[in-house]
Amino acid sequence: MRAAVLVAPGRIETVDDRPEPSAGPGDVVVAVEGVGLCGTDLAVFHGRREVPAYPWVMGHEGFGRVAAVGTDVTDRQVGQRVVIEPNYACLTCADCLTGRTSACPHRAIVGLNSPGVLAERVAVPAAFAHPVPGGLGVEGEGIAGRPAPGDLTPADLACVEPYTVARAAVRRSGVTPGDRCLVVGAGAQGLLLCLILARLGAVPVVTEPHPRRLERAVGLGAVADDGRTGFTYVFETSGHGPALRPAVDRAAPGATVVLVGLNAEPLPLTTDDVVRRQLTVRGSMIYDHPGDFAGTVTELPAARPGRVIEAGFPLTEAQEAFSGAAARAGKTWIGIGSDHA
Repeated sequence: MRAAVLVAPGRIETVDDRPEPSAGPGDVVVAVEGVGLCGTDLAVFHGRREVPAYPWVMGHEGFGRVAAVGTDVTDRQVGQRVVIEPNYACLTCADCLTGRTSACPHRAIVGLNSPGVLAERVAVPAAFAHPVPGGLGVEGEGIAGRPAPGDLTPADLACVEPYTVARAAVRRSGVTPGDRCLVVGAGAQGLLLCLILARLGAVPVVTEPHPRRLERAVGLGAVADDGRTGFTYVFETSGHGPALRPAVDRAAPGATVVLVGLNAEPLPLTTDDVVRRQLTVRGSMIYDHPGDFAGTVTELPAARPGRVIEAGFPLTEAQEAFSGAAARAGKTWIGIGSDHA
């Protein structure tokens, strides 16, 4: 079986000797059709995040068709198109039982502590393989993602997982229509946040030094930053430490600051900043199972998140896909299978 594996930091090889997966009683085997790339994948690729062993199968933002079902699975069927929710929470710990599966200390994190999905076939717990609504599949489309009328593109499906991350951040924030929101950064998360906020009826104002990324954000409904202040919501997506303090300084008294990007440095804030200005500062970590992913799948036809995609590559060009992803203005994805070779 073919797969893209990291053999050393910065070096990916496409191999054809990976073992075939089998479906456990509660699993499905998914014939993977495509995988999106994100900042976490790039951190693994460049060696900034360690993996358990080399060679390591990459990727976590996957979609495909069910190829086999386990003996206990009754609600998934062979041939069904699914998107993979790549954080397999245990569903039994205290955090999971309160609905905060994003904090599950036992979750399998695909591509990080569990092998990734950049392979022709992968085994997935059935509850974490979400069916795409009937009639919305993509038949015979290449990596350019040109859809038949009314269909989702492969690019749309490759963006389901990061769209869910952004959607969860908006859900947790409390944003309502008409709110002015400052979005810091127009990488994939920033672009998707702009798309979601604009669809909600809020006003996303984006600050981004990269002109092509800024142009993409405006095309998704954002407003280019004009330097004004008084934002009721601030979304920090870049993970760039020096960007946070200037953004917080532009928040209105009583504003909510949502941290989506990851950074290991201490926050450039004091309790004096937070208390005197009555700010709410909260982190938003991935999403919670099953509601966030299920909600994303429901709104896919209207949202069309694949608009943030810039480039697609076949599996055999995974090295090029990864090595150039950070420089692209939009998101990158990799197609797998005969339709994407």
